[in-house]
Amino acid sequence: VLSGANMKVCQDIKQLWNFLTKAADISKDHPAVISKFEKWAKEIEIDWVAKDWKLVIFAIWEHIENAWVHSWDATIAVPAQRLYIETVRKIKQIAKNIISWLNITWPFNIQFLAKNNEIKVIECNLRASRSFPFVSKVTKYNFIEIAIKAILWEKVEWRYNTLDLDYVWIKASQFSFHRLKWADPKLWVEMWSTWEVWCLWTNIYQAFLKATASVWINLPKKNILISLGSFKEKVEFLAAAERLIKMWYNLFATPWTYDFYKNKWIKIKKLEKNEINKKENVLNYIENWKLDFIINTPWKQSNKNEKDDYWYKIRTTAVNKWVSMLNDIKAASLFVKSIYTLNWHEDIRIKPYSDYR
Repeated sequence: VLSGANMKVCQDIKQLWNFLTKAADISKDHPAVISKFEKWAKEIEIDWVAKDWKLVIFAIWEHIENAWVHSWDATIAVPAQRLYIETVRKIKQIAKNIISWLNITWPFNIQFLAKNNEIKVIECNLRASRSFPFVSKVTKYNFIEIAIKAILWEKVEWRYNTLDLDYVWIKASQFSFHRLKWADPKLWVEMWSTWEVWCLWTNIYQAFLKATASVWINLPKKNILISLGSFKEKVEFLAAAERLIKMWYNLFATPWTYDFYKNKWIKIKKLEKNEINKKENVLNYIENWKLDFIINTPWKQSNKNEKDDYWYKIRTTAVNKWVSMLNDIKAASLFVKSIYTLNWHEDIRIKPYSDYR
């Protein structure tokens, strides 16, 4: 969990043993750090300023993707849109405890995991995060100025409203997989993004579509491929699939995904994985631009795919053909709900920052 290149998530003892024996030199000079990996957890990030060992101001970031996506690759909403009040209360209490234990009087950043309303701390950074300028613009409170006053023991205000805002900011990351030969274009614990954009609107759906469009994730025109790994993800995306049908999209799927949605009475067409039927093959459809959007989640989120892996070929072919793709179930579900909720051409407009009060 140190964001190095030699990371691996192992799902059982056999995978752990194979990784440690083949890929790591275990010694006092080259130690291995092992920690528990939480699946299906939400990641929440907070920027804070403390003074006199008390909490002064904070801003909450809510990650759209699950916690296995690197924090700077993830799509992020500010202020948080889908957190329980109890979750926010617990996070604030943990932060107050950390401030007291460490005697903090300066800016700091904490990353949390939330699962079943249980909160865990990923890491606490006793410094200003690079997100401080962003949260300052989002909340219209100058976090840096407040932090400097706290460090210099000057007087600061203690009442700030950073949760109840009339607009939503969405941060979306831009990736340069087209320039990285053989790179697997899936989000993971390692950071891949090369830059990012921030967009805002009066609700999460409009802001999300503006942000994704800004990083070249185009709206689907007609044909969408759905290829989901786990049973849990197939169930979670069921409502989104029904919305796509109502919007008159043509849905295609790989065999296992097809079987699941066909049994749920979803109108969908099967594309084969093997190349025996070349016309109805997934890669053939992508290479000939018969698909204009792909939703693909890896079968095992922990595995780094090799060049001969079929799912790897699907993703890299999509990148080479400039076909828009999402490979996280949370982001894909929100994307579908956003285009279902809004009329893109009528609802998405450009407004000056000063119009957002």
